Amino acid sequence: MDSSRSCIRISDECEGYPLDLLCIPTYYRDYLQTVLVPHGLILDRTERIAKDFVDAVDSTKPLVVICVLKGGYQFFTDLLHSINSLNRNRDKEFVVSMTVDFIRVKSYVNDCSTGKVQVVGGDNMRNLTGRNVLIVEDIIDTGRTMASLLEIVSGYNPASVKVACLLVKRNPKSVNPVYRPDYIGFDVPNAFLVGYALDYNEHFRDLNHLCIINEKGKEKFSVKGIGLVNGAM
Repeated sequence: MDSSRSCIRISDECEGYPLDLLCIPTYYRDYLQTVLVPHGLILDRTERIAKDFVDAVDSTKPLVVICVLKGGYQFFTDLLHSINSLNRNRDKEFVVSMTVDFIRVKSYVNDCSTGKVQVVGGDNMRNLTGRNVLIVEDIIDTGRTMASLLEIVSGYNPASVKVACLLVKRNPKSVNPVYRPDYIGFDVPNAFLVGYALDYNEHFRDLNHLCIINEKGKEKFSVKGIGLVNGAM
């Protein structure tokens, strides 16, 4: 397997870790099913992704790292910290000149996609021309959102575009062929995950671990009056 596309695969049969074995805020405990990926494992995997990227990137061209808000900010922060640490210890001729930018992509209400992708923010996208671009995303579900974003970014003729994604969900509604990012943290079952900046209607972002929300949690934090929408991101 290409090392840039390898990841940790969590099987559909994985039951995760009991909540009482890890530190879970008391105000979330009743609304979670299990801990799927503990915080320490996330950090270790993120550090390895940073190493793989730094080893492969062309240091002769400037790098723009784009964070997809809001869910991607924690992964972005930890990944950027690891990249900077590696960058500081490289020989001068291999140091990567780097800037950052932020965009927001919105498609979910409750646990379903609205079917519409909105991209907001970002500096002058023409600045991407001739530069290496690394897009940092929290989760790939069906792949439709990322496909739309890549089409927009590629239109500005960057030198290269790579995607680092914390999670890829095995969703039966994924685009065909199934989209796979260049750097993947974890390949996970088709469950709605929260924590580590991933939210359910803006709740659970402050949870350190990646957890599966239970039905009680979905009901507690749902947006009232919004019906279920067919389709997924």
